[in-house]
Formats: sequence, C-alpha cells, structure tokens
Amino acid sequence: MIRKRFLSLVSAIAICIAGTALSPAGASALDPILFVHGWSGSASNWSTMIGRFEKDGYPKSFLRAYSYNTSQSNKTDAETIVKSEVEKLKKETGAAKVDIVAHSMGSLNSRWYIKFVAGGEANVDDWVSLGGPNHGTTAANICFSTSCVEMRIGSTFLNELNAGDETPGTVNYGTWWSPCDEFINPDSSVPLSGATNTETACISHLALLTDETVYKGVREFVK
Repeated sequence: MIRKRFLSLVSAIAICIAGTALSPAGASALDPILFVHGWSGSASNWSTMIGRFEKDGYPKSFLRAYSYNTSQSNKTDAETIVKSEVEKLKKETGAAKVDIVAHSMGSLNSRWYIKFVAGGEANVDDWVSLGGPNHGTTAANICFSTSCVEMRIGSTFLNELNAGDETPGTVNYGTWWSPCDEFINPDSSVPLSGATNTETACISHLALLTDETVYKGVREFVK
C-alpha cells in the first residue's frame, strides 16, 4: 500500500513537471509582441527574430508581424493600422498589454500610437526601436512619399513627435543603434531621452533584424 502511494505521488509530480515544461516559457507571464517593419519592408523581415523568440519559448500566437502601406503618413499608420493590430493581438491572447518591437520607420508610427492615440500608452508595456530615425535621417531627402518627408530632419511630423517628453508614460523604452547604419544618418538620430539606448557592433541597417547579439538584448529587455 505504501509503495503504491509512493508511486502515485511520483507520478503526480512527474505530470506536474511535464505540464510546466510544456507551458511555453511560462506563457501567461509573457507579453505578446507586435513587430512593426520599416519603410518598404514587410512582415517577412521578422522571420529570423520571430523564430528565435519561438525557440526561446514564446507561443506562436504571441508573436505577430504584419505588412502595411509604408508610403502613407505615419499618423495614418498609427491611428488605424497599429491601433488595430494591437487590439487584435490583445483580443487573441487575452493580454492586458503588448510589447512592440519596431525597425526603422516602424519606430515612428508606433511611437505616435503610444504618444497620441487614445489608449495607446496604456496598451504597451515595452517598446523597442531598432535603427529608428527618431530624429530624422538625411536618407529621406531622396524619396518623396508622405512618410519619407516625415522622416526628414526637422520635419513637422518629427517636431510634433519629439516635442516635450520623448518617452512619455510608464512604457519601458529601448533603442538599438549601429555606428555603421547606412540609412540612419546621423547615428545619433536613434537614441531617445529617457530610453535605454544601446550601441551595437558595426552592422548594417537590415542586420539589426537578424543579428543574434541584438536579439539577445531585445529578448532580455522585453521579458
């Protein structure tokens, strides 16, 4: 009888351990992540990073990337697309808040969402910018779509976005910038006052999406 009870106890413990192992990295404790690509990009830009998050235990349902029209105003993107995608991700996962990881121009429309769209700040826990032209870039001088004009240094859009507090509210802001970024000029455009600003190794603008060291830093930042 004692032996049977002992074996039953061992079995129960084993089941509990197995159940814990199958629960992806304590999924209930994680915020789902919304990935926002940059100008002329697409959801596929995030394939490598999303794969790494999955390998580290994030459920697929917690990792959402989408494609959008990058020629229109970042304000339009923020007020319609970013807002909609955040609400979809919250509804599908039951989460109270999401994390946002943005590349390049995606940093601008997602920041506008947090700062100016009703409920934006309350819906975001951590926000990450990878090579974001947060204070403009000279590379935008040679393209002429609405979004490109907004990325120019001293644009009306950027003056509005950066006026007052660059990192408002209780959101945890982080930026990663490369001294060898060929599209963000000057490099000092990326860091934000009040954010955790990280200089990477000498890597390209697109490599910020796939560099393993950058990923590890982002993973630690949003966990």
